[in-house]
Amino acid sequence: MEPCFDIAHLAHVEMYSNKFEESLDFFLRVYGLSLAGQDENSAYLRAWDDYEFHTLKLTRHHTTGVGHIAYRASSPEALDRRVKAIEASGYKVLGWVDGDLGHNSAFRFEDPFGHVFEIYYDTVRYRPPDDEKPALKNIAQRFHGRGCHPRRLDHLNLLASDVSEFRRFMETCLGSRVTEMIQLDNGRVGGCWFTINNKGYDLACTEEHGRGNARLHHVTYATDTRDDILRAADIFLENGVHIETGPHKHAIQGTYFLYVWEPAGNRVELANAGARLILAPDWEPIVWTEADRKKGQAWGLKTIETFHTHGTPPADKNGA
Repeated sequence: MEPCFDIAHLAHVEMYSNKFEESLDFFLRVYGLSLAGQDENSAYLRAWDDYEFHTLKLTRHHTTGVGHIAYRASSPEALDRRVKAIEASGYKVLGWVDGDLGHNSAFRFEDPFGHVFEIYYDTVRYRPPDDEKPALKNIAQRFHGRGCHPRRLDHLNLLASDVSEFRRFMETCLGSRVTEMIQLDNGRVGGCWFTINNKGYDLACTEEHGRGNARLHHVTYATDTRDDILRAADIFLENGVHIETGPHKHAIQGTYFLYVWEPAGNRVELANAGARLILAPDWEPIVWTEADRKKGQAWGLKTIETFHTHGTPPADKNGA
């Protein structure tokens, strides 16, 4: 399909926590995000080189998982084009909602599996206080070195019972392209990695194995180097954080990774993808077979079982 650049980038993710204070402490002190603002129900968090006010909205809730996924449009005109395309798509439209501390009004819609998306253009750029102003004008915030100190929001992974249908949703509503995918022996698509710009991916969708609906697999922030991933493992170890898998290297997308569970049980990742970009306008998706995936990750580490079953919110007793 012809690339569509009406959407500029993944803007932020709202994550639910039923252990709000513990989750907030983790993201600030251990994971290394900064607090840009807070209201009665949510904390607005950011990495040190995110240009927007926030990239993670942590919200107090009765359970865990994802509240919504937000993308920023490339222009007011592009936002209008996307809204019209979504309204004509047949997918569920939730309509316009007021903004929050990080942006003005946004247009919301829903995928067939219950995940809520929003798109907007008018945003709030982060303005650091005097003690966080960087020496260089092209950096959003002083490098603070607190915790694992990720640089920016990178991507998230959602779960869906029909990845092919989710692909149609992403292509229709956001103009996303698939860069890599998993083709299972039974004919189903096991996973797709999507981009709306020249990054390798900003959202992945993999097959739901936990009998859940509208579930989150993980949210990921990017580090500067792969050495930061090794340092983060020690930081998580010293703070009693559950390390699920890694440090290691993915075969798909070639990303260096480390997965942990924050205190409420949401899976979060730190990753370094190096300088890998999708520059070819006629890029054809890389297809990985079931046999390919059974070989494990890039250096042979086998994917652990919880990576296929654990998602948030928890599913029924037979699920994650």
